[in-house]
Amino acid sequence: MSASAGKVDGIYMEEMKIREIVDAVGGKLLRGDPGALVTHISIDSRDVPEGTLFVPIVGERTDAHRFLADVEKAGAAAAFTAEGDVSLKAASGAADAAGPALEGAAPETGFALIAVDDTLKALQALGAACRRRRGIPLVGVTGSVGKTTTREMIAAALSAGFRVYRTPGNHNSQIGVPLTLSEISAADEIGVIEMGVSIPGEMTRISSLVKPDAAVFTNIGVSHIEMLGSQEGILKEKAHIQDGMPEGSTVFVNGEDPLLRNCPVREGFRRVRYGLTDDCEAYAENVTLDHGCPRFTAVVNGKRIPVKLSVYGKHQVLNAMAALAVADAFGVDLHGAAEKLSEFRGYRHRQQIFYRDGVTVIDDSYNASPDSMRAALEILGEMTDADVRTAVLADMKELGDGAPEMHRGIGRFLAEGRKADVLFTLGPLAEQIAAGVRETEGADVRIFSFTDRDALQEALERFTRPGHAVLFKGSNSMKLSVLADRMSGNAE
Repeated sequence: MSASAGKVDGIYMEEMKIREIVDAVGGKLLRGDPGALVTHISIDSRDVPEGTLFVPIVGERTDAHRFLADVEKAGAAAAFTAEGDVSLKAASGAADAAGPALEGAAPETGFALIAVDDTLKALQALGAACRRRRGIPLVGVTGSVGKTTTREMIAAALSAGFRVYRTPGNHNSQIGVPLTLSEISAADEIGVIEMGVSIPGEMTRISSLVKPDAAVFTNIGVSHIEMLGSQEGILKEKAHIQDGMPEGSTVFVNGEDPLLRNCPVREGFRRVRYGLTDDCEAYAENVTLDHGCPRFTAVVNGKRIPVKLSVYGKHQVLNAMAALAVADAFGVDLHGAAEKLSEFRGYRHRQQIFYRDGVTVIDDSYNASPDSMRAALEILGEMTDADVRTAVLADMKELGDGAPEMHRGIGRFLAEGRKADVLFTLGPLAEQIAAGVRETEGADVRIFSFTDRDALQEALERFTRPGHAVLFKGSNSMKLSVLADRMSGNAE
């Protein structure tokens, strides 16, 4: 990652010697002390605390090799390089490629350079080595919508019986997953790893690194349909999570999703459905809402457990059932797991609700797809005590050629169910949401459309009064989180 790219925190990793890293990635130490210790790993040249291994990622716009001198000056311990060491070559010629891996090392040099053929593949090899070093059970979580919330709920439920490691932030890609694996410590007893894909072939690679002992599918929507072609294509790609799983693994699927309900699993694997009906192995019954938060009875393998959640929306019931099904499979007491779930308050910018100066703020600004936007609008629609319900909706990205119609569909959904009284839109695609509202017969929704976020913020602040409820929802790149933080007070 370049110095101008988005901030990614350096990841703590249990200490490894330089020579251990060289062996793990099949590299060659060009200079540095093979006995020196590495305690952090980073792909961000601005975030290299002492003891950091810097991995320069070669992107479409920036080759982070250009920042090697910067990270050396900043005190990083080591870096991968696919370009060799220009200073070493100038001084004494390149190390003999046929020689030992440590040939050419200069122990007196504080900054170590490890030559590799490909820095991303080296990062993945290091992640795989860290996975082998920590042989704890790992639960992989994939799906189109709700991965992060489901991941956090699974981690909460498992914490009733284990010390749990879980994916930090949104590190769920070919780059993020090996960073995640490097952070697992000797004290961790089980892990929950988010595994996302956006292009064909990506899941097989990620699964080969994680080697999950169980997999959870949240749903199959239309996120990344632009690259994967269809919902069937999305399911096919995500099903490759099984490629790296050992024999006898368990696959948990959302029994309410028509594509997942009867999807095949590998021979020798066990499939567990979670859902809302008693033909699932784990299901919820007697579902009610208490001030927007679900209350229900969970039935898992014949055991009935009362559950009270502290997050909003009926859709959270399925996330909780996935968590309880996983907890049961790993032998966790379900009453303890339900208690831990009741303590879960949500994840930053994901369906969090705040009250400030008489205004209810629903911050679901992290990302958006048609399914998650409908779920967010359901929450807003349930706030019937609000004087005015305002939906602030921005473009949903990566939906392909069908994006305009999908946005208009959101508008019709909003208008037909009167999920909001007022609509603010941001971006050209979100204007199609407004179009969907206008084309709905009998729609009674005030509409304000913007292409500039600052102008929208100014208008929204003038409009909003105590007693209003305001929802923020859009793709992460639209940065509605800036407005949500400002209105909720979290920007302070």
